[in-house]
Amino acid sequence: MADRLDTPRAARRSLLPRYRVDQDAVGRATEGIARFLGTPRFLVYLTVFCAAWILWNTWGPESLQFDSAALGFTALTLMLSLQASYAAPLILLAQNRQDDRDRVTAEQDRQRAERNLADTEYLAREMAALRLALNEVATRDFVRSEIRNLLEELEEKSARPAVEDETAARD
Repeated sequence: MADRLDTPRAARRSLLPRYRVDQDAVGRATEGIARFLGTPRFLVYLTVFCAAWILWNTWGPESLQFDSAALGFTALTLMLSLQASYAAPLILLAQNRQDDRDRVTAEQDRQRAERNLADTEYLAREMAALRLALNEVATRDFVRSEIRNLLEELEEKSARPAVEDETAARD
């Protein structure tokens, strides 16, 4: 047997034929049932059903009664137990599907938050670069002061040759 570990095992034969079940369809059906079980409408229907059952088996014709009140409505108790035994797993299946959806949503939210953080950091870096670039740009006041300084220098230079001409003429 140890020399045959590289070959797959033969398929097991079962008494029941294998059916392919669409897990998503089953999940949608269980969610629908679980949602219905959690509604006030279901509670009203269940209350009316139990009341009708008890009334019929208490005051209905004795020949047509099918669940004895003397035995504590055994059939009704079994029916409600059966309903509860199916409701609990259906609710758990629906919760599992909801957990899966929540997990996917949380992952998408996390990815979106990471993208937003990266975008925000990029924009912050760009803003910082713009601020640095604007610090190197001459402002209006700086340009005006430089023009004033140049004008003062030109006025001084233009006033100097006239003074030099007057001193040369005196000499």
